[in-house]
Amino acid sequence: MMFIRPIERDDLPQLLALAGKTGGGMTSLPVDHNTLSARIERSIQTWQDALPRAEQGYVFVLADGDSGKAVGICAIEVAVGLQDPWYNFRVGTQVHASKELNVYNNLPILSLSNDHTGSSELCSLFLDPDYRDGKNGYLLSKSRFLFMAAFRSRFMQKVVAEMRGVSDENGRSPFWDSVGSRFFSMDFTEADFLSGTGQKAFIAELMPKHPLYIDYLSPEAQAVIGQVHPHTAPARAVLEAEGFRYQNYIDIFDGGPTLECDIDRVRAIRKSRSIPVEVGEPAGEELPLCLVSNDNYHHFRVMLLPADPHASTLTVSPAVAEIMKCQAGDHLRVVKLCVEEKKA
Repeated sequence: MMFIRPIERDDLPQLLALAGKTGGGMTSLPVDHNTLSARIERSIQTWQDALPRAEQGYVFVLADGDSGKAVGICAIEVAVGLQDPWYNFRVGTQVHASKELNVYNNLPILSLSNDHTGSSELCSLFLDPDYRDGKNGYLLSKSRFLFMAAFRSRFMQKVVAEMRGVSDENGRSPFWDSVGSRFFSMDFTEADFLSGTGQKAFIAELMPKHPLYIDYLSPEAQAVIGQVHPHTAPARAVLEAEGFRYQNYIDIFDGGPTLECDIDRVRAIRKSRSIPVEVGEPAGEELPLCLVSNDNYHHFRVMLLPADPHASTLTVSPAVAEIMKCQAGDHLRVVKLCVEEKKA
C-alpha cells in the first residue's frame, strides 16, 4: 500500500536518487547532498516548531508500504520571500501612444516582481518514473491539501505553485537563452543549480531592474512564456482541477507559469470532512476513491481508499489503521477525487 508521511533523515539516499531522475529544471530538488540534507533537517525542525515562520517548510514522501522505500516527494513552503526574496516575472502591458501621430501601441512586457511574498508555496513535486501508474501522482500532489486543511492556521491566505517551464532533453531552455543568459553570463543548468542550493543573491544583483519588451525576445522564447514542460502538464492539470489559475506570473529562469489560489477556495481543502473511524472489514460495495488522512501533526499520513465522503463513519481495515496511526473513535479527514479525474 502506498501512503504519504513526513520525510525522515534515513530518506536522504533515496531523495538523492530521486533528484538524479528529474533531468534538471527543479530548483527545489538539486542533486546535492548537503542541500538535500539541510532541507530534511529544516523540515524536521519545522515539525518541532523550532523555526520562525519565514524559515518553515514541510517535506513529505510517498512511501511504498511493502518495501518502505520513498518513491516520491512533495513539499510546502509556509511563507516564501520573508527571508530570501522570491522573484518572478509579471507579464503585463505598456502603452506607447502619440495623439499627434494617431499611433497607439499595446506592448507586452516582463517586469521583475515580488508580488507573491508571504504566500505559501507548493513545491518539489516529483514521482519516481517507475511508480507513475494508477493514482500515485494524485496522491502525492493532493495530500498536501489535506495537511493544510487539518492545520489551516499554519499557512497563509494565498497558495502558489511554480510550474516547470519548457526545456529540451539536453536541459536547454529557450526562455533562458533569450533572457537569463543575457544578464547572468552562465548556462541554464548552472543558474538553476545555484538557485536550488540557496545561492540566490546573484538574482537580485544581476536581474534587469527595468521592464523587458517581450517582442524583443526570440520567437522560441515568446512561444514558451507561461507554458509547462510536457512532463509537468499532468501536475498542472491536477492543480487547475483544484481551483488554481495562471495569473500572468512566470518563472524568471524558464518562463514556466506560476499558478495561484486562495487557500480556502482549494477544492480538496474546502470539501474535506472529518469523520469518525471504525476498525473492521470495509463494506464490499463499490465506493469512490478518496483521499483519506489522519489529523496527527507529527505522524501525518495520507492514503487513497474507497470511501463514502458523506457517511457518518468510515470503516478501515486493521492494516490501514496501522499505517494511518489511528484507532476506533479517532477521526480521519476524507475528500473525493475530482469528477474530472475518474478516467485518468
